[in-house]
Amino acid sequence: MQTANPREGILVLTLPEGVLTATNVDPFREQYLAALAGTADVRTVILDLGGITFLDSSGLGALIALLKRTTESGGDIKLAGLRKEIRLVFEITRAYKIFDIFDSVEEALRVVP
Repeated sequence: MQTANPREGILVLTLPEGVLTATNVDPFREQYLAALAGTADVRTVILDLGGITFLDSSGLGALIALLKRTTESGGDIKLAGLRKEIRLVFEITRAYKIFDIFDSVEEALRVVP
């Protein structure tokens, strides 16, 4: 997972190309939490999911759990770059109602104060 801080209070995490499924949600969750561990001033995390080609219920569950954990500590998660088939998962499950989803990281950055 690549990390970038485009400006104060924002962390962009780019997931590697591949799938987010039951086989790799635990390492993903650990990498997410490790990336946040050294950044006390981060209020917004933008997850760049552009490389994700398949997402199962475990992957979606991990995203929801991380959103809950992040919002409980006063932060927020925004999703960016979802491929058509991944966006469909969010529409079918109605998860789009709990996440802010953007076409690109740049678009997400424009709305974060």
